Amino acid sequence: MDDSGNNLHKKQGTRVFKKSSPNGKITTYLCKRDFIDSLADVDPIEGVVLVDPEYVKGRKVFTHVLSAFRYGREDLDVLGLTFRKDLYLASAQVYPPVYASESDNCGRVLLNPASTAVCGNSKPPGPEVSEGTDDNLHSGTLPLTRLQERLIKKLGSNAFPFYFKLPADAPASVTLQPGPNENGKPCGVDYELRTYVAETSDDKLQKRNAVRLAIRKLTYAPEEPAPQPSAVVLKEFIMSPGTLRLEVSLNKEKYYHGESIDINVLVDNNSNKTVKKIKLSVRQYTQLCLHNNNRYNCVVDELETDESFPILPSQTGWCKVYKLRPLLANNRHKRGLALDGKLKHEDTNLASSTIICNPNHKENLGMTVQYRVKVRLVLGFVSSDVSVELPFTLTHPKPDSDVNGTSSKLIIDDDNDILHSLLSGSDDRLKHNRHILQQSQLHSNEQSSSDRNVNITDDLIKLDDGINDNKAYLVSSYGGGVDDDDDLIFEDFARLRLKSYESDKRMDIADSSTADSTMATNVNTPNAVISPSSPS
Repeated sequence: MDDSGNNLHKKQGTRVFKKSSPNGKITTYLCKRDFIDSLADVDPIEGVVLVDPEYVKGRKVFTHVLSAFRYGREDLDVLGLTFRKDLYLASAQVYPPVYASESDNCGRVLLNPASTAVCGNSKPPGPEVSEGTDDNLHSGTLPLTRLQERLIKKLGSNAFPFYFKLPADAPASVTLQPGPNENGKPCGVDYELRTYVAETSDDKLQKRNAVRLAIRKLTYAPEEPAPQPSAVVLKEFIMSPGTLRLEVSLNKEKYYHGESIDINVLVDNNSNKTVKKIKLSVRQYTQLCLHNNNRYNCVVDELETDESFPILPSQTGWCKVYKLRPLLANNRHKRGLALDGKLKHEDTNLASSTIICNPNHKENLGMTVQYRVKVRLVLGFVSSDVSVELPFTLTHPKPDSDVNGTSSKLIIDDDNDILHSLLSGSDDRLKHNRHILQQSQLHSNEQSSSDRNVNITDDLIKLDDGINDNKAYLVSSYGGGVDDDDDLIFEDFARLRLKSYESDKRMDIADSSTADSTMATNVNTPNAVISPSSPS
């Protein structure tokens, strides 16, 4: 416990995720991988991309955020029929970058590029996203956020920002737990951030110069007063006088993952029947928003007991409180159980309850998850049982707003798919990646001398100041600077990938020779590294 506490203490700060393309030409830095939807607002997807301009040259760098619902196994995708439905797609051009207009007279001000987004899919499942009407979204250029400004300050002038804002009705990440013998990508709703080099955004993605990061959109229900769930059922029997009254209530309507559920049961037996035992269960109901609206249920916790039983005829006022605790740890063997979207390096939990803001757009959610407590009184073989169900909400607590760039330390998680032994620097791709960063920082230091005539204040990018949405941030003057209060700490999460990269290296050389023939004549000018290339 002491060692873990010390590690947590040492690694406090703003956490940033990093992943490079297989050829090391582009690297994506992402603020976080879990984005919280509080119903009123959704965390923005922000970060920067470190680009090698010599490799990109006349081409462009794009970033996509794609949400898709997979409702079939990948090995069943045959004859062009894919069991997949695209729910949301947002796209932005990261390079060449976007600068403020010259009329502002404030120097070279880097901005977040505008992004276009499409929600919904009214066509049959396929690789393309159908265009909606009111769901088409477009956001203009925005100033840099604090985290982006700090990253660009460290990485230099070859780092370019991206910024996406998910809509309120975007689906949450949900994964259906596969069976023990099932391989491949599981069914469910997932999100992916893609960064790639191409001529146009519609070009086919090439694995060697692309970065793909899995992200999650999670939902938490805000603290709002809600009525205490309760239900009463009055059972009458044929050919038998009297009634059996069952009243069930929960201590609250909203529960967080890991909390116990208190179930209060009250029985008034005014009949001539005998209650022998009681069964309690917490059930998860998952509905697939497809053409057939299939609904599945799975028991995530249950209790069957005959303690304090039987309840004899004419016995009233019988009351008892039971506790149930739904946990994923007790249900890892159940196939088809809905979970919050799972990342490779992290564990997950049961899927949170789906909160539907707009019932008209329910099909855009992919699947919905609800929870109910079921209480059943067992009377015997002749008489039918008495049961009642109570819905409740299972969600995440309100997260701490610690990922806002206010910490003086950046913790960067390296999520590259490379052999751990190559981290020593023997890989030419890693050496080239470090060369990109060094050249980027060197260019920023040279550029700073020409930008010092700009009228700026000393506290423009101090880490202890807040962000003003109306303020423009100059980054070229500060890129690659030394700041003792803003250390970068790399955490290696290298995953073993037994693949040769010699073929990638040969393909990179071929790409470079091809791009040389189509390069614009002004690329060799001093400003070509950071200037937007003219359209061909």
